[in-house]
Amino acid sequence: MRKPIFLLFALILLCSHDLYIKMETYFLQANQKATLSLYNGTFETSENIITRDRMLDASVVAQGKRVAIKPDQWKDQDSTITQLTFNTGEGGTYVVGVSTKAKNIALPAKEFNSYLEHDGVLDMLEQRTKDGLLDQDAVERYEKHIKAIYQVGDIKTKDWSTVLGYPLEFVPQANPYEKCSGEKLEVQLLADGKPLPQQLVYADYIQSAQAHTHSDHDHEHDGENHAHTNAEHDHKQESHTHTGGQQLRTNDQGKVLVDLPEDGVYYLRTIHMAKVSDNDSLTHRSKWATLTFEVSHKHGASTHTHDHDHGDGPPAWIFIVSSLLIIGLLFLVFRKKNQ
Repeated sequence: MRKPIFLLFALILLCSHDLYIKMETYFLQANQKATLSLYNGTFETSENIITRDRMLDASVVAQGKRVAIKPDQWKDQDSTITQLTFNTGEGGTYVVGVSTKAKNIALPAKEFNSYLEHDGVLDMLEQRTKDGLLDQDAVERYEKHIKAIYQVGDIKTKDWSTVLGYPLEFVPQANPYEKCSGEKLEVQLLADGKPLPQQLVYADYIQSAQAHTHSDHDHEHDGENHAHTNAEHDHKQESHTHTGGQQLRTNDQGKVLVDLPEDGVYYLRTIHMAKVSDNDSLTHRSKWATLTFEVSHKHGASTHTHDHDHGDGPPAWIFIVSSLLIIGLLFLVFRKKNQ
């Protein structure tokens, strides 16, 4: 009994590692000190760091300029999270991206099939089933390409639309920071610079620390469309999955329409996998991509401040005092006329 449990645990550790750019909030002020983290695991739990030699590219785009992030700017925390501390600079809509080198992994057939199921690579699983290849082992070469978009101050710039040129890349078709909760955002998926049609994409969100709370029920994430139970994110549970939230499929232009139902941090993920026939040492190649941004119920960096004074006029006590003064004045006028 111990061997199957060990194999399942090893599978989760080796194969279920999405990579995300995560920040406490994606709404920042100009010239503010901020930190972004690379989460290698799930969006809520990072299991190991990203070594600098794995990074093909790490860069920030702002004010129309792309600036490389130097390897020595990254720091590791607790052997699980890779972090970058930086100064935000002037106001604008910023893009940050990281692209990793390809790496090989060999998996027995059963573990490979389970990985395809749990990570939502359902088209490949269906193809293996159809071709009668479920009993064949796999050697996969995988690479990861991730982006985040964050807003500094109130000024919106067009940098959100920047294509970083990664082998697999999400590109929003509108500025996420000109969207509000309750709206939709169209996002295009590019593979080697071209629209990727009929690709499965998963989109989900978590409530941000700055989010406006409407009610406990509104922000529950264990409903039908947002199944994020503790068991799903416990890496020792058989119910571990990365396919909660919205399951979407790109159209002929490689585009999906993402619902933004609530305030929160939204993240998209996809794994594009193809069979390999021209390489004796490989059976599959995969490209992973994620995109992260935040949405609020009001526009601008000041979106999270709430004025609880109902009404736009002066406070009520001014009306009361004014009324008493007018009554007193009228009393004196009528009294003088009657004398």
